[in-house]
Amino acid sequence: MARVRTAGVAAALVAALAPVTFGGSAAFAVSATPAAVTAAVTAAAEVGTVVQDGGPLVVPAGDEGPVTLRFTATLPAGVKGPVSASFELDTWLAEVEAGGSPVSQNVIRSVCAVNGVSYGECAWHMPYAPPVLDDPPPHPSLDLPEVPAAETLTYTVTLDADRTAAVLGNLDARVELRDSTGASVARGTLGLDFVPGTPPPGQRGTVHARDKDGVLWRYEGTGDVNRPFATRKRVGGGWNGYTAVAPLTTATADGRGDLVARDKAGVLWYYQGTGKPSAPFAPRKRVGGGWNAYTALVGASDGSLVARDRDGVLWRYKAEYDSVYGPRKRVGGGWNTYTALTMSGAHDGALGRDKDGVLWKYTPHLRYPHPPFQQRQRVGGGWNTYTAIAGTAELGRDDRPDLVARDRDGKLWLYQGVYKPLSGLVPGSSRSLVGGGWNSYDLIF
Repeated sequence: MARVRTAGVAAALVAALAPVTFGGSAAFAVSATPAAVTAAVTAAAEVGTVVQDGGPLVVPAGDEGPVTLRFTATLPAGVKGPVSASFELDTWLAEVEAGGSPVSQNVIRSVCAVNGVSYGECAWHMPYAPPVLDDPPPHPSLDLPEVPAAETLTYTVTLDADRTAAVLGNLDARVELRDSTGASVARGTLGLDFVPGTPPPGQRGTVHARDKDGVLWRYEGTGDVNRPFATRKRVGGGWNGYTAVAPLTTATADGRGDLVARDKAGVLWYYQGTGKPSAPFAPRKRVGGGWNAYTALVGASDGSLVARDRDGVLWRYKAEYDSVYGPRKRVGGGWNTYTALTMSGAHDGALGRDKDGVLWKYTPHLRYPHPPFQQRQRVGGGWNTYTAIAGTAELGRDDRPDLVARDRDGKLWLYQGVYKPLSGLVPGSSRSLVGGGWNSYDLIF
């Protein structure tokens, strides 16, 4: 059993056995009795060890579910129980800009067991520090169960972390066990690495695609860019009755996302998202006729709809409620320069590809009655290689909207969102292949 003695032990023994001098002549102290030496050793503080099983633990901050932390504490002989324990993370949480904690209330949920005995849920403390620090900042910590003393105590702690735990990063956890008197009887350090995990369904994007038979299919995001979509799900048939479909709010894997669809007679229909992935749209509601006057429809950031007419003029329809729009307002002309228009994803404006294959970003104005978009910013060229472009919510794990694009060979490519100072969130310069066979669809959104 490893034991760490404090420097006081050696000092006590030296004082008991070493010669001392009086007036310059050497003399010897009275020899220490065995009882005295035993008392000196007993009085010295002995601290046991804490060893983590398997080395530092990777903790996904997302929907993966719990991972298990295991460590063993070896205590000095004679420890009186019960033994209490806790560990403290070597970081602190700064107050976010709007006030409050940067992590959620239940950012980590843990269940604890010691020597095979379950003690149920353990309590986490996640204090945050104000912008101005007068005292040392508080550290996040976990209270472990109080248990009877034993030579070794093996702890099993599950860690189920949500998305906000990613801010904790790679850190150490300092563990300390105390006896019934409050004296420290074991110490050690654990390694924890909180990494971005799978976003919850409400933060994962979804792409819809209509096949040539009019069947609409749903591809829900997985949160893994190496396999961005789960197996497709059938939404329903009859969607070839529409000549245009425009998302109003970005579709997500939890079944949310509203859209409008224009039929061949020019009637516009509203589909409200249900929040049920198995049946993502409520029964349609009629908006009104006359929408064949437009060559493109795009949802804006505030739920309103922008529409381009045959002369290249863009019009804005403010959403009043449900399936009702107010009178249209002119945004401006010149929009016939674009061969493709799409929502950028996650309420982040619009993207337009011009006739030269250059992609432009329109960042939204956040409040009505401002124009729906700010001045455009150039994203890059070469986009005329694609036959379909669709903005989505997050398909990876970086909390940024993404984009998918289909080339002429039917291959679908994923562009992850990046932040640029002038343009805001835009598709990045690199792409990754999703897969082939997407030419079976005549509409992707």
